[in-house]
Amino acid sequence: MKTLIGGAIAAALGLIGIVVWWPQFLMVLAGTIPVMLLLGGALAIYLGFDEIKDTWKEEDTTESSPTNDDEVEKYKKEINELKDEIESLKKE
Repeated sequence: MKTLIGGAIAAALGLIGIVVWWPQFLMVLAGTIPVMLLLGGALAIYLGFDEIKDTWKEEDTTESSPTNDDEVEKYKKEINELKDEIESLKKE
């Protein structure tokens, strides 16, 4: 209940303040809009560049996957050879 009353009082004072200091409010608004646009644009550029870097990394991993398949086959053959060697040693 206290929060509701405090919020209503703050909203009323804010409304009265905007009406009383309308020219100053517009001056502050005129100063903050370009700054917010600049910061928002910089953030969009950063996020776009980060997304491009992620797509480059995905392309690099997809190009190297055939090499990984070759390595997997090589290791599978080596494991099978070692299993055969172990079985032959067990028989002796």
